[in-house]
Amino acid sequence: MIYLDHAATTEPDEKVVEIMLPYLGAIYGNPSSAYRFAAEARAAVNCARRQIAQSLHADGNEIFFTSGGSEADNWAIKLSAEQMAPAGRHIVTTAMEHPAVLRSCKSLERRGWEITYVKPGEDGLVTVQQIEAALRPDTILISVMYANNETGSMQPIRKIGALAKKRGILFHTDAVQAYGQIPIDCRADGIDLLSASAHKLYGPKGVGFLYMRTGLSGKLHSAGSGMYLPALIDGGGQELSLRGGTENVAGIAGFGEAVRLAREDMKERALRERNLKNRLIGRILEEIPGSRLNGNQNEEVSLPGIANISFAGVRGEALLTALDLEGICVSTGSACAASSRDPSHVLLSMGRTREEADASVRFSLGRKTTEEEIVQTAEALLRITASLRRV
Repeated sequence: MIYLDHAATTEPDEKVVEIMLPYLGAIYGNPSSAYRFAAEARAAVNCARRQIAQSLHADGNEIFFTSGGSEADNWAIKLSAEQMAPAGRHIVTTAMEHPAVLRSCKSLERRGWEITYVKPGEDGLVTVQQIEAALRPDTILISVMYANNETGSMQPIRKIGALAKKRGILFHTDAVQAYGQIPIDCRADGIDLLSASAHKLYGPKGVGFLYMRTGLSGKLHSAGSGMYLPALIDGGGQELSLRGGTENVAGIAGFGEAVRLAREDMKERALRERNLKNRLIGRILEEIPGSRLNGNQNEEVSLPGIANISFAGVRGEALLTALDLEGICVSTGSACAASSRDPSHVLLSMGRTREEADASVRFSLGRKTTEEEIVQTAEALLRITASLRRV
């Protein structure tokens, strides 16, 4: 199998699995319990919290574990809106966000909030000028993804963060695709809220976190030593009483290890993946007529390992199926929208036609992707696209 769908999920690293195993067996204590037997589980959770906080230049009490990125997005958007409603009911986001963000916003629209959906340019990028033009006196939240999960295009987060701070508006970013792939500094980027998930960086599924900057606003609920959003789940005193429920100790420990490993080889991995991706893109654009790159692949504004390409005259689903028969795993877009037959909302927001969007495939490389696999994939694409066009 040639696996080129790392943007959907990644294989848990062997060291991550090794770290997790004791907490699935012998070390089964509840981290909230007071006796010594629970201390090891509690230590694992605290260690992971520190590892994640350090990776973001944040403090440990700003990291709140969740079941994944979607939960973190829902928490950030819905509860920010509810808490800040007295100041306004307007939110600015983009038309290319992950469904977890878009559907959270749609849910709020049904309850009386107004949402402005900024469209990216043909290169998959929004500008800080577009975001600023969308702001109103009653805008209470800006939510812009750090990097797009379908095209890999990285947004001007630091500039948007500075704008939000200047205007006194909360700023959330869905960093699920970017976290662990590139360095992120929440302080320097002016980020108030950030969502991430473990399974995108060789960690386990079912665990994520929401970063909440301490002292978000004097209007927000007070818990512990700072100001935070209201509780997502009422229950016990876990996560500073903001998310009740016994912690997923094994998953959290695995997440911490995945973060440690990601930081260790980030530069080397990014350079290697980008070189392989550029080789794949080069062969496709040079040798397959009618192929077109979706999204800006400039190194400064794109993730190292994601490429989205349209193949004129070929249905993306047919190409995906044909590649699958040859043992090559790719996708036509977000895994969370794989059951939908509609063309990618991301590509449509960039101005692509429905036919172009329907003819698109995402290739996402990973830590174990080899040069030989890239060559084999390119050769398979040459054969398959020619065959499908004849049909």
